[in-house]
Amino acid sequence: MKLIQLFAAMVTLTTAGTAIAQPAYEAAPPDRSVVQDAAIREAAYLARVNEVLNWRASGATVKTDDPGNLGLAAVACKLALGEDLEDCSLSVIEVMKDPGTGPFWMFPNVCVAFLGRDHLTAEAKAAIRETWRTTRQLRGDTENHWVMYYASLLLMSELYPNEPGESWYNGLTSEENLAESKAFLIDWMDMTTKIGQGEFNTTHYIGEYAIPMLFLASWSEDAEMKQRGKMMLDWLFAELANVTLNGVMRGPNSRTDEGSVIERWNALVSYFSWILFENTPPTKGYGGWGVYFATVAKNYQVPEVIYRLATDRGDDFVQRDRARIRRRWRYSEELSPPVYKTQYMRRDYAVGSTTGGQLDPIQAHAWDVTWDEPDPRGKHPTMFSLHPNSSSRAMQMSFTAYPEPWIKGVTNEGKPSYDSPDKIVGSSPFEQVFQDLDTVIALYDIPEGTRFPHINGFFSKDLVNLTEDQSGWIFAQGGRSYLAYRPLAGYHWIPYLHYTGGWAKEKLPVGGQLLTSPHLQNGTIVQAASVDEFASFEAFQDAIRALPLAFNLEPVPIVKMTTLRGKQVSFTYGEAPIVNDEAIDYAKWKLFEGPHLNAEIDGRKMTITHGRLQRVLDFNTLTISDTVQ
Repeated sequence: MKLIQLFAAMVTLTTAGTAIAQPAYEAAPPDRSVVQDAAIREAAYLARVNEVLNWRASGATVKTDDPGNLGLAAVACKLALGEDLEDCSLSVIEVMKDPGTGPFWMFPNVCVAFLGRDHLTAEAKAAIRETWRTTRQLRGDTENHWVMYYASLLLMSELYPNEPGESWYNGLTSEENLAESKAFLIDWMDMTTKIGQGEFNTTHYIGEYAIPMLFLASWSEDAEMKQRGKMMLDWLFAELANVTLNGVMRGPNSRTDEGSVIERWNALVSYFSWILFENTPPTKGYGGWGVYFATVAKNYQVPEVIYRLATDRGDDFVQRDRARIRRRWRYSEELSPPVYKTQYMRRDYAVGSTTGGQLDPIQAHAWDVTWDEPDPRGKHPTMFSLHPNSSSRAMQMSFTAYPEPWIKGVTNEGKPSYDSPDKIVGSSPFEQVFQDLDTVIALYDIPEGTRFPHINGFFSKDLVNLTEDQSGWIFAQGGRSYLAYRPLAGYHWIPYLHYTGGWAKEKLPVGGQLLTSPHLQNGTIVQAASVDEFASFEAFQDAIRALPLAFNLEPVPIVKMTTLRGKQVSFTYGEAPIVNDEAIDYAKWKLFEGPHLNAEIDGRKMTITHGRLQRVLDFNTLTISDTVQ
């Protein structure tokens, strides 16, 4: 089956000018077998790239016969294919009459400017250049905004060198813009490779990092920045490969949304898994921003060691990593406190967590158990709990605006669920989490007077055999995974209602329910296992009921238990977890530590390993070294 698909992919590649009959996001899910031959992998990769380009260039879902009304995404794809160049120029001239501002305008503009160097008319190129003189560009206020902003400004400064300040929107010369942009990008790369990203494991924002890095690797005239762009792509995609199971991201996210936190596949990261690894379907429309990556994707191919890390899984593995919280401007003794992440990957499911606490003020996701689905589209393969924290103080920590607009203001800016008691996205300073292999304990100590003094546990529409047992455990099966959920306080059930988008005004039923527990001292235990570990679902339940378990909720929550894997765990809110009589010392954790990714804090170097293959990314020397051991 895989060889037939690959042959079809190579035929598509040789007929790149024709539109595809059925986009991959509507087709059957990809075969998960590993492609051993590098030449076949490359041909299939380029075929996927051309599928995206042809889909968007042909009008995608928005057809138009009006030359000059293509939009920048369609223009970029047509330029990459060398098609309809006159219409591209007319469209650029029209679009530049009403330019936008900020990073999400800048990088598409850069893409068209560079792809059009040899294709656009002089008038169209002049129209692009004029927008960089007349239109003030906003830098934004998040890590991904700044990376897009400075990568775009660096490239345009190289495209238009030796020009005076009056020819730029910010009054700086080409050389000054170039120097500032390069300095910022190097500082960001140093920080990322020393103490981790602030926006780590994001379900949607990987494109906002990968696309600027690909643009640098493709177009920068500075050999150092070109190499840095390529190395950062490897860095980003190595971590992507390591936190996905069959192409779908698992575990905690610094930023996510209501859609992708339950339908784990439905996120931009799945587009990147598809185009790089072809181990999951792409999202509808190829992730939106994903088309810009495709325009120059031929200039980058993921190295074999990363490809195999994503697709050629053997034994179960544990990965322990560090990241950082986005910059805090108020109410914190640390500028970017560390984040400690644990990920346990198995064939049938994955368990991932942070240690909880206040992460991103709006969009964080602290922990979950997710199971594999042969076709993940439309499925909600996840279980977790959270405190639905809604706090002006939390947002003031990360944003510099006056406090008056918060809390309600954020609900009108694309985050409608933020102030909802039944929300399923967000972090809380009153949650602490510990994970050992496939056991998660989440404890809550919520102060009196806190808005929304309860916790929510998410139970998917796709669970089967949901059983509320007299022991206090709730049992269920998801895919080929058995799940046991132990609430530590009384609860009731409510239907899960869902905002279908960032600007939605009403909640709709999409299936599933919330276990809502209205108690200030609270907790959740979740234990997972594979179906094939037990003779039956009843045998799994018997094993869970037999586990020694003791807990108290006052004065603070404490759990002492033996896990399904035989570990003796003691976890008290506000104290270090203890496993087999040894306290966990998070301060000793490395930046990455596991069988596949390893990096020291402050090291600026990552070692990527799969079997005998090894790649070292060394930002101290800006070198990439590959070995076969």
